Amino acid sequence: MWLGYTNGRTVNIMNVNGNNTIFIPGATSGLGLGLALRLQAAGNTVIVGGRRTALLREIASAHPGIDTVEIDTSDAESISAAAATLTERHPALNTLITMAGIMEPENLLDPASIDVAERTISVNLLGTIRLVHAFLPHLRVQPAATLMTVSSGLAFVPLPVTPTYNATKAAVHSFTESLRVQLTDTSVRVVELVPPAVQTTLMGQEDSPTAMPYDEFLDEVMSLLASQPDAPEILVERVKWLRDATAEGRYDEVLGALSGRSH
Repeated sequence: MWLGYTNGRTVNIMNVNGNNTIFIPGATSGLGLGLALRLQAAGNTVIVGGRRTALLREIASAHPGIDTVEIDTSDAESISAAAATLTERHPALNTLITMAGIMEPENLLDPASIDVAERTISVNLLGTIRLVHAFLPHLRVQPAATLMTVSSGLAFVPLPVTPTYNATKAAVHSFTESLRVQLTDTSVRVVELVPPAVQTTLMGQEDSPTAMPYDEFLDEVMSLLASQPDAPEILVERVKWLRDATAEGRYDEVLGALSGRSH
């Protein structure tokens, strides 16, 4: 991290090229793991968090230098325990990326879909809020820190087959906006990563022609972090179709296009 100036105000700027200690819960696979590896390759100390201890051991073995911690982001006690462990083990921890999330289809005419809704809210929204509360006291005492939330392009135009996922990501976006304002005069910079559909196993999108190629997404994110270090939102070009739909008067068109998709 380093300090810069915007409109006469000192702000924290994320320097991805080394010297950060970064915790990414939800990084045992998919975009989280990919971003963890890119950030480690850039010279940062990276800690990966997840629920499955065997998978964490595999990651630590396959990628020397990456630390791991067991964490269940649907469980408040697990989050608190992980925060206590990591802030003691890594006192220089200065970056949190709230990557953990789930995405499942729901048929709202089926009463059983309430289980999906509650599980999604617990992980995606409550998990994010609890992580912020657990790590913010430590981040605030760092000379400069970054708190990165992860929303989705679907926060701005919903995919009707995943109603609660969309709602949680819209809530994460709103929460992030408020968080940024409340932390204006602190050492903690708040940034929101807004992915589009990416070719991962989430919702079986690994071969989807409408999803962004995995490495292309990671390449563009790392480039944006380096070239736009003071940006409040990290927006790859592919997500602007969703992010800017309302401002550009395309909302109904985009919602119509998404209404025919299963992922």
